[in-house]
Formats: sequence, structure tokens, C-alpha cells
Amino acid sequence: MGILPSRFTNLGTWRQATLAVICSLAVPASAAPFSFSTGNPDGLIATASRPSSASKIEIESADDFILTTPTNINHATFTGLLPSRTLLGDIDNVRVEIYRVFPKDSANPPAGNVPTRVNSPSDVAFAERDVAGNTLSFTTTILNADFAAANSIVNGINKIPNQTTGGEGAVRGEEVLFDITFNSALSLPADHYFFIPQVELSNGDFLWLSAPKPIDASGTPFVPDLQSWIRNENLAPDWLRMGTDVVGAGAFNAAFSLNGQTIPEPATLALLGVGLILLARGRKRRLNAFV
Repeated sequence: MGILPSRFTNLGTWRQATLAVICSLAVPASAAPFSFSTGNPDGLIATASRPSSASKIEIESADDFILTTPTNINHATFTGLLPSRTLLGDIDNVRVEIYRVFPKDSANPPAGNVPTRVNSPSDVAFAERDVAGNTLSFTTTILNADFAAANSIVNGINKIPNQTTGGEGAVRGEEVLFDITFNSALSLPADHYFFIPQVELSNGDFLWLSAPKPIDASGTPFVPDLQSWIRNENLAPDWLRMGTDVVGAGAFNAAFSLNGQTIPEPATLALLGVGLILLARGRKRRLNAFV
């Protein structure tokens, strides 16, 4: 057999160079770890957040986060106060809701019961998981047996013009970390979201603790970092800003974290697939030239 022309002997080099270009265009083509945190509790405020029950109306406290790429969230934590000597058996349900930013998933114009809906959570949840539906499981860890928050919001959630109560004063309780595993991951497109944890107790109320705003070195700063919002069944579908509307000053974040994996964009995978097809066709044409 004779020696092949140089064009054919350079085929391997050509293939490697072409594949390198295709792969560079397709990055990232695989999942990558995702993590986010607002940081440690700062003790400024604690706010009720609970599902509805036979004896209590629903209260939702919300704080925001941003996803720049589609992401599967499979783990979360949040930190709050429980009444002293609360037992694991006293926790009847744990629920996590994800809302998008108004006006998505909302009636617009809004009902007009609050000063503004700009940058609030939407009217209805985008996704939700709970213990009752067997879509999440949780463990708890007591971080501090006696933790104080300087202010609180539980009952003072009112329509305008009575929205500014100043809060309901200092509260104390057990500082507890809830560690959440989602049995089916929250698959979220890139967007701006609000995270809402709710805990149902047989006695007393769970109060979600605030975190530094702006987020400090214990968390993951991002822009724009919106302030926390709150509502109850009587106010829904509207929301109040915890700081600006209810307390009357300041702005708060809330203590939580998220973990998961990014999801490769379909367009990225399609680009890689098309590139590999073109590469195979180019190789076939070059081989046929020497038949």
C-alpha cells in the first residue's frame, strides 16, 4: 500500500482542532454545583411563616434569590425561632414555596390593598413542596437554646392605611436550623424568585429569623437583593414589605440557603450535537476523497 497524501495524514489533527472549537462553544455542557446563602441570622427581626390549619390562618414570609441558569434545587436550610422546649413531634408540617416576582403569576393591576406591589412576590406560588405531600424531608438542629430577636411580626399584617405597626416587639426562643431535602428536586428556570419556608406547630409559632442586608461575608451577595415581604390570608394576594411598610423603616433579608446543580441549556446540548454531526460528515468526505 502506498503512502497516503499529507491531507489524509493530517486528518487526526483537523478532527482534534474542530472538536476543540465545538466544545469551547458548548461550555458549559454538563451540570455544575450551585449554592447560595443569605448568611447567618442577625437578630433584628423574626417573622411568622406557617401553613393554614384548623386553628390558624396562613402566614407567608418571603425573601428573594436569583438563578442565572436553569437549576435543580435539591437541598435548602432556613433558621428560625421555636418556642422553648419544642419537640420534634410538635412539628406537624414543614412546607417550602417558591414565588416569582410580581407581575408574573399575578393579576395586574393588583387589588390595591398595600402601598406597592413593585418587587413583591407574585400572587400565587410557582412551585411548592411539603412533608404532608411526601415531597420533602427535614431534620432540625438547635443552634442556641435562648436566642433573641429585637422585633417581630406575627399578627400585625394589615391592609392600608393601617399597615405600619412598628412591629410587635422583641421575642426569644430556641434558634433552630431546619435542614431540608427535596424528595423531588425543584427544577427552576433562570429567573428572580422568592423563597418561603413554613412550619406548622401544634403549639406556638415558628418565626423566621432575619439575616444581614446587604448580605455580608457569611453569605452570597447578589444584585438586586430585594427586601423581605410578608402577608397572611386576609391580605392575600397582596404583600407588605417587612421593613418599609410594617416596621416603618429599614429593610431585612431572611436566613436561608440553597444547594443543587445547574441544568445544561437545551441550546448548548443541541449546539454540541450539531457540531459532532458536522464533524462526522467532514471526516466521511475526506475519507471518500481517497477511495
